[in-house]
Amino acid sequence: MRILGVDPGSQCTGYGFIDTSGNRHSVVACGALKAPAGIPFPEKLLTIHRGLSELLVRYQPSVVAIEDLFYARNARSSLILGHLRGVLMLAASEASVAIFEYSPTEVKQAVVGYGRAEKRQVQQMVTLILGMDTPPSPLDVSDALAVAVCHAHSIGPTQGRPDGGGRSARNWRRYVPRERVK
Repeated sequence: MRILGVDPGSQCTGYGFIDTSGNRHSVVACGALKAPAGIPFPEKLLTIHRGLSELLVRYQPSVVAIEDLFYARNARSSLILGHLRGVLMLAASEASVAIFEYSPTEVKQAVVGYGRAEKRQVQQMVTLILGMDTPPSPLDVSDALAVAVCHAHSIGPTQGRPDGGGRSARNWRRYVPRERVK
């Protein structure tokens, strides 16, 4: 299964494509979408939309996992990120790709094991989990890869297999073994 993780940012939108077989993940491509400085905001949105649309066509992901809005003190920043997320979701919808959303806390918990981890900790764990030689940079890229890894972990080890693999539990409270060991 191919997953696109996206970390929306007003200056830099990170993206990361990973392939997962359920318990093994590998990086396909990653980078950042940036609009030129000094252009009007609607043109920035169009630039980001076009960039993501091209990536969706080129890499053909099965799903898009996007980081959800955090609650910021600055309403204007939240509004700008909301517009950006809308454009990113529109591109995924136009490509008929399923969209999943994860809060920053969920992403950090899935990747680092601690929901208040620092960005550098996330970057280091993404590097280890994906077997990368160098840490992904800038931090927006490592955050996007972390969102993709978070989705891979949320679908469980059997869902990423080519045969579909059956059911998976989202957390340990709902886990029921297929067969009881006697």
